[in-house]
Amino acid sequence: MINQPETSLIQLEIEGSVAHIILARPDKYNALNVQMITELIEIFSWTAQNSVGVTGKLVADDGTPFLRVLTLSGQGKHFCAGADINMMRDAGANTPEENRTDSERLDSLFNGLWSHPCFTIGMIQGVALGGGAGLIACLDHVSCKSDAKIALSEGKLGILPAVIGPYVYRRVGSANFRRHAMLAGRMDATEALRIGMVDAVDNTLDISKVITEVLSTGPSAVTAAKELTLGFDRWGSDDESLRLWTLDFTSRMRGSDEGQEGLTSFLEKRSANWKPEE
Repeated sequence: MINQPETSLIQLEIEGSVAHIILARPDKYNALNVQMITELIEIFSWTAQNSVGVTGKLVADDGTPFLRVLTLSGQGKHFCAGADINMMRDAGANTPEENRTDSERLDSLFNGLWSHPCFTIGMIQGVALGGGAGLIACLDHVSCKSDAKIALSEGKLGILPAVIGPYVYRRVGSANFRRHAMLAGRMDATEALRIGMVDAVDNTLDISKVITEVLSTGPSAVTAAKELTLGFDRWGSDDESLRLWTLDFTSRMRGSDEGQEGLTSFLEKRSANWKPEE
């Protein structure tokens, strides 16, 4: 692997094929400022480039495992309180061009997480407001504590959750997105679980079983599942074309090295080469 980026507001810890990303600005409730956003974009890019889904390899030439799982958490009392107050103050004084640049930076942040080739897991405590809710919506699996509060809070400032909107919309659906974008209030863990904003409520935030399950699954299949889902989301042709596309997709996966290893290991009653030794 190439050297990981140097950061001061984000911590990156590598544990085998799992990357732990930690928001490390607890004194500001991990609020997103330009530096933190830039560092997250760099970390998401670096971990993606060093993933099995991109390299197609389980290990690097030096034997270092390529990444298969990414976790995201925040230090301190709160996961992420949204945009830093100075960023919001600057936005009011910025030119339209400057605000456009800021929006493009945010878009790179959320798309980098949403499209990440690894299986992504979030551990949420305290509040996740605005951009913090956007990060949650981009994750593949989210566990939160029972006292967590999540809000699409932009409406309280007279703006809307437009940049994070596509990701929240995909996660919770049209009616729930519209209602919470209009209310802009804080939903509790029960409501977040009900509408699918989170996947589990657990005060221990123990995600070990999820990681174990992911590591037993073909890593390229995990990445390809995101491609398959996106194809369904964007499909604009007829059902017959969709069926033919899925046939091509299945044939490609079965003919891949990973697909051959999975089918062969099943027939030989042995563990596939991507499954950790127990």
